[in-house]
Amino acid sequence: MNTIINIQNLKCGGCANTIITKISAIENISDVTVNNDSDTVSFKYKSDKDITAVKNKLADIGYPEVGEKNSLTSKAKSFVSCASGRLNNT
Repeated sequence: MNTIINIQNLKCGGCANTIITKISAIENISDVTVNNDSDTVSFKYKSDKDITAVKNKLADIGYPEVGEKNSLTSKAKSFVSCASGRLNNT
């Protein structure tokens, strides 16, 4: 099955690299793509609990789903994730 999640705080390719790395590491998740233009993450999954795991991981690294609380802490985490993604891409 395939799904798309609209996320907050997505800024650049560094963010996308971190998201792809972290989400791809979750069991039963594959074909992760990030669209910076539409602020979305798409992926294949096996069950609804996999979607929950992805949403939780996205929130943990600073990219909560649209409509969820976007605290200052989440925004700060997204900047750290962004910088990490940029460094790991070089």
